[in-house]
Amino acid sequence: MGKKVLVVDDDPDVRMFSITVLEENGYAPLEATNGEEGMSLVRQERPDLIILDVLMPRESGIKLYRDLKTDSKLKDTPVIIQSGIAEKSFLRSQKALTEFGGAAVPEPEAYLEKPVEADELAATIRSVLGES
Repeated sequence: MGKKVLVVDDDPDVRMFSITVLEENGYAPLEATNGEEGMSLVRQERPDLIILDVLMPRESGIKLYRDLKTDSKLKDTPVIIQSGIAEKSFLRSQKALTEFGGAAVPEPEAYLEKPVEADELAATIRSVLGES
């Protein structure tokens, strides 16, 4: 198997879709159902890429993304946001957190609004990992 890619999404159908795309394209998928589980896997497995949903129970993707990008050991891990909310809303949430005392957070490497087509996800993964 190829590079490790962590899928963090509370929707089992979206996780299965993403994992299938990853396997069909030669990647080694990891999966988490929420941000808390996702961060634990990030620390254990050190994935090459994270595909992250924004709205989830038990620690949102908004918080997980902020925690990743403000951790000196993890901040260079590329992230593709795959969410049903608009990119502007996500970026506004990050800006709001900054205004309440957090550090400024860089934008994700890619942002895909659901529903995502398999070819689009695969192409975005290859692009972010520098394989296209």
